Amino acid sequence: MNIDLKTLTISEASELLASGKISSVQLCSDYIERIEKIEPEIKAFVYFDKESVLKSAEESDIRRKKGEHFGSFDGIPVSVKDLICVKDQPCTCGSKMLKDVHSPYDATVVTRLKEKGFIIFGRNNMDEFAMGSTCENSSYYPTKNPWNLNRVPGGSSGGSAAAVAASEVPASLGSDTGGSVRQPAAFCGVVGLKPTYGRVSRYGLVAYASSLDQIGPIAKDVHDAAILLDMISGKDHLDSTSLDKEDVCFADVVKSAGNSLKGMKIGMPKEYYIEGALDESVFADIKQTEKLFKELGAEIVEVSLPHSKYALASYYIIATAEASANLARFDGIRYGHRSQDSNNLHELYLNSRKEGFGAEVKRRILLGTFVLSSGYHDAYYLKAQKVRTLIREDFNNAFKKCDLILSPISPCPPFEAGTLLDPLQMYLADIYTISVNLAGICGISVPSDIVKNLNVPLGIQLIGPAMGESKLLKAAKVFEDNRTIRKFVPNL
Repeated sequence: MNIDLKTLTISEASELLASGKISSVQLCSDYIERIEKIEPEIKAFVYFDKESVLKSAEESDIRRKKGEHFGSFDGIPVSVKDLICVKDQPCTCGSKMLKDVHSPYDATVVTRLKEKGFIIFGRNNMDEFAMGSTCENSSYYPTKNPWNLNRVPGGSSGGSAAAVAASEVPASLGSDTGGSVRQPAAFCGVVGLKPTYGRVSRYGLVAYASSLDQIGPIAKDVHDAAILLDMISGKDHLDSTSLDKEDVCFADVVKSAGNSLKGMKIGMPKEYYIEGALDESVFADIKQTEKLFKELGAEIVEVSLPHSKYALASYYIIATAEASANLARFDGIRYGHRSQDSNNLHELYLNSRKEGFGAEVKRRILLGTFVLSSGYHDAYYLKAQKVRTLIREDFNNAFKKCDLILSPISPCPPFEAGTLLDPLQMYLADIYTISVNLAGICGISVPSDIVKNLNVPLGIQLIGPAMGESKLLKAAKVFEDNRTIRKFVPNL
């Protein structure tokens, strides 16, 4: 049977496998053939073991024949971002610092996927240690946007989003510290979900900023994102910050979403729509989305997030401070690249980190070390944490007036490759996503339109309260079913 990989979803692949119309070996072989054809252009993967994948597919097919398969999704491939540990595979975080490191264990999310029969289908490129918004800060190579090879796929999970958009794999797991799942998903025309902080275990995720990081799915549609969230969420005794799983199936919530949002209130933050803050195409897309939500029965209400203007400064103080602490272990002694050009211990530390880390990582380590240093801790880090509390309270107050919040993902469409050279410009590109991480709440990016003259997609962001994924996914599904463009498929 010929399979159209460009539109194939996890749920559709599951039905084909259950009916016997395809085998896991055939499915994985088709994706391998696709990768071999277009990966030289896209460069979404940094590691791929063809033999291991086919072996896992064969084992899945044997289980199905014996009636011993692990569930509906046994034999379906899913890739992971290159900072999620998979036993015996390299885990380099897109960095020279970890180029020879192989993981001795599986991350909890990987274990949970394997228990359901999913096949780990390679590792995706990323901005080094998840620090960047373009996927150009990788030590390997920049990843291209499948819609327009002259544009970036977003970051830091750019490789994951590009792989899904290019149909090299039906879905992937990324990580979101300040928008790193949602922004590349929007840039590549796929769905990206950032769950509530703690809903998904971080055990086996190489930390950037521990109080902000969250693993989330990138998929072709909302239903697939919900399926993966069901698979990976829940309490984990290896992660003390993880939360108990609710007695709800998110995939069922999406399937029963219906076609109306009557009774739902959608908030529009007045601080997000200041004149001149958004590119014309993004602003027009938001207004069109607002109109559609009204037609679907939702009530649009104005809300206020008064401390959002401090979010960027607060985020880059907290995130870099935590990064400075987390990356201190990569010193050439305990972990990571060890310089061969050193005469004493002091030079070994300096040279190992100088050679192993890229420019953006060094910049953020230096900033984080500065804000944690004696005399500056209270002035910067402590104050940023206080602002974070105010931002969280802003969202709590807003959700008293509305169920969800509608916002852009980025102030502009995907950037042209090689143009976002100023670090401050890159940081400003995260302005609409970072508050969600600071508040520890949930958000989702859903494709909404295409900028025709640039041939790149746009995505809208829906934000929900903590543990509010059910309403979030329902609204996202209804929007997805009623948007003007039915399928987002690049011409590759």
